[in-house]
Amino acid sequence: MKYAKKTDGIIIAILVVTVLSGLFLFSDAYGQTGTFAEIYYRSELVKTVELNTGMEEKFSIEQEPNVIFHLHGDGSISFAQSDCPDKICIQSGKLHLAGHHAACLPNLLYVKI
Repeated sequence: MKYAKKTDGIIIAILVVTVLSGLFLFSDAYGQTGTFAEIYYRSELVKTVELNTGMEEKFSIEQEPNVIFHLHGDGSISFAQSDCPDKICIQSGKLHLAGHHAACLPNLLYVKI
């Protein structure tokens, strides 16, 4: 009893090659460490922060002083404190790879690497 035909094997091989090439391209494009973090307030760029300074720093922007960002010495940035009710932005953790992003929707803030 045969379970697969020759054409089924070819289709499976094509799918495997497609998935592996997609993973390779995705990791190549988004796997690199970012050098800048852009902070947006109401869809407007309000601050650009260099990530590779090696400094530890906490700061906020003047539009939302109750939201505090933490710039880590390892070249990452995170939400350190926020007055929003659910704190999902703080739970997003450190952002450091190109393509990473996090948002604090109640405060209309968005961080993109």
